[in-house]
Amino acid sequence: MTARIIDGNALSAQVRGEIAQRAAELTARGTQPCLAVILVGGDPASAVYVRNKVAGCEKAGIRSLKFEYAAEVAPDEVFARIAELNADPSVHGILVQLPLPKQFDAEKILEAISPEKDVDGFHAENFGLLLQGRKSFYPCTPWGVMKMLDTENVPVKGAEAVVIGRSNIVGKPMAVMLLSRGATVTVCHSQTKDLAFHTKRADILVAAVGKAKMITGDMIKPGAVVIDVGMNRDENGKLCGDVDFASAKEVASLITPVPGGVGPMTITMLLANTLESAERTAK
Repeated sequence: MTARIIDGNALSAQVRGEIAQRAAELTARGTQPCLAVILVGGDPASAVYVRNKVAGCEKAGIRSLKFEYAAEVAPDEVFARIAELNADPSVHGILVQLPLPKQFDAEKILEAISPEKDVDGFHAENFGLLLQGRKSFYPCTPWGVMKMLDTENVPVKGAEAVVIGRSNIVGKPMAVMLLSRGATVTVCHSQTKDLAFHTKRADILVAAVGKAKMITGDMIKPGAVVIDVGMNRDENGKLCGDVDFASAKEVASLITPVPGGVGPMTITMLLANTLESAERTAK
C-alpha cells in the first residue's frame, strides 16, 4: 500500500477562493474584513509567518494592518494597542504573533484581545465554548485538520483517534474537535509509556509534538490516516514533519506531507475566522 497524499496547497487554494468571493460580496455591502497583526521583536520565523498572513489577506480581499515593535518594547505599549484595536469597529480580527519576548506574559496578552476578535481562537472564552461544543472561533491549525478530514470524507465518528502533543494551540483543541465529532480520542505526550502501543491502534493519527521524524512506519496501523502537524529541520537542514514520511506512506492510506500539508491550511482558516467575524458585525 502507498498512501494517497492530502494536498494542503490545493485545498487551501480552493478554500481561499471561496473566502475571497465572500469577502468581495461583504465589501460591496460596505464592510471590508480587516485583520490586525502585532509583531514584537525580530524573530526571523515570526517575521515570515506574519508576511505570509499579510499576503494571504491581500489575495483574499481582506484588509490587513501590521504593527511592529522592537523586542525591548514595554508590554503596556502593546496592551494599549490591543485596547485601541478592540475598540475599532473596522477591525474584525486581532492576532499577536508568538513567541513574545521574555518581559511579556503571553497568556495575559492573548486574554487582552476581545473574544469577538480572537481569530486565532486562543482566548479562554473561545476555548471554553469549544469544550462545551458551542460556536466559537476555532484554533486555526486543528480546524484546518478537520477541514482536510472532511474534504477527504474520512469517517471520524466511531474512529480511534490518537493525538500526539498536548499544547493549547494544537494538541488539546485537536482532541476536543475529534471528540465532538464522535471519535474515541487518546492524547499522548512526552510522559506517555509505550507510545507505539497507542499509535498502532489509531485510525486517525495526528502528530503535533515538534520532534523530527519521531513517528515511523512501524508505529502506524495499516490503512490509517496520518496527519503531520510538525514543522522541523532534519539533520541536513531540510524541512520535515514529526512523521517519517518515507516509511509512513507505505503503511497509511492517507497522509499529509511537510511542507505542503497542514501548514497552508492554518493561514487559510485564520482568513476564514476573520471573514466570519466581519460577517457577524455586518448582520
